[in-house]
Amino acid sequence: MNLVTGATGLLGSHIVEKLVQAGEPVRALVRPSSDTSFLESQGVELAVGDVTEPDTLPAALEGVRTVYHAAAKVGDWGPWHEFQAISIDGTANMLSAATRAEVGRFLHISSISSYGHPNGEGMVLDETAPLGVDLHKWSYYSHAKVAAEKLALETHERGDLPVTIVKPSWLYGERDRASMPRLIRAIRKGKAKIIGDGENRMNLTYAGNEAEGCILAATNENAVGEAYNLSDDGVITQRQYQNKIAECLGADPVTKTVPYKVAYNAAFVMELFGHMFRKKTPPLVTRYSVWLMGRQCYFSCEKARRELGWQPTVGYDEGIEKTVKWCLDHGLGAE
Repeated sequence: MNLVTGATGLLGSHIVEKLVQAGEPVRALVRPSSDTSFLESQGVELAVGDVTEPDTLPAALEGVRTVYHAAAKVGDWGPWHEFQAISIDGTANMLSAATRAEVGRFLHISSISSYGHPNGEGMVLDETAPLGVDLHKWSYYSHAKVAAEKLALETHERGDLPVTIVKPSWLYGERDRASMPRLIRAIRKGKAKIIGDGENRMNLTYAGNEAEGCILAATNENAVGEAYNLSDDGVITQRQYQNKIAECLGADPVTKTVPYKVAYNAAFVMELFGHMFRKKTPPLVTRYSVWLMGRQCYFSCEKARRELGWQPTVGYDEGIEKTVKWCLDHGLGAE
């Protein structure tokens, strides 16, 4: 049995879908309030529980061979206590419960954001790079990813549990209810801007490709104790990405530009204002989003290609078209 946490989210739902396609038995850990319609359409077993409630986990882990731990507090805004409770404490709870259940493999889904926010033209980082470099004070998502990944590593190094770590980058795909709708709205309204010259290579991955990489990592015996960047499907620049979305929308190409430093400093002011006045909604732009879109550094996933044989099965054109269509069909990005 395979247990997927965060199964109603973007990556978790694609892991479920790929496992089902492979004929694997799947159980999804879902909160009572979760929308489980997609999971029900896949015919998977649902275990009601929550990573923040340890007492609900033993039943969900009964008979489980492999855990795909995708649950996390996602986004570049929100109170720290939520990131602590879900991403850090929730991971600790899952690791402890999986250890007691004697699970055969625990796939911890981290992020390349666990490396921090390094940047620099020509900079290429692989899995040997240190964690938590140049982290922003309020980049709670990245801080939490660093802490959760360290917990997973420590659990493996103690010999408690066979752990493998994967590090996605910016994901898109069907059931993306966050970043793609925001981009669609901005492009439709003519408010989207290219950060810098737009020629920076992006780390961008279609969620279905990412899910295939996760399954390869979780089922390869040589991957125990290893970490893998699963961070790109090939070469695409920031300008190409934004204008492919515009093309799918029938909108004008994105031509407005803003220097990286100007966008970064403006984002800092917006963050400062938001935190001073305890705004619940995120500012128009954050330093994390500026770094995500406009960074000059690049995260290599050659190790995953070499050791796992991971290759994208869905290219950028197809993946972006499918994602935009899904968002429009579900009324996302309309306002």
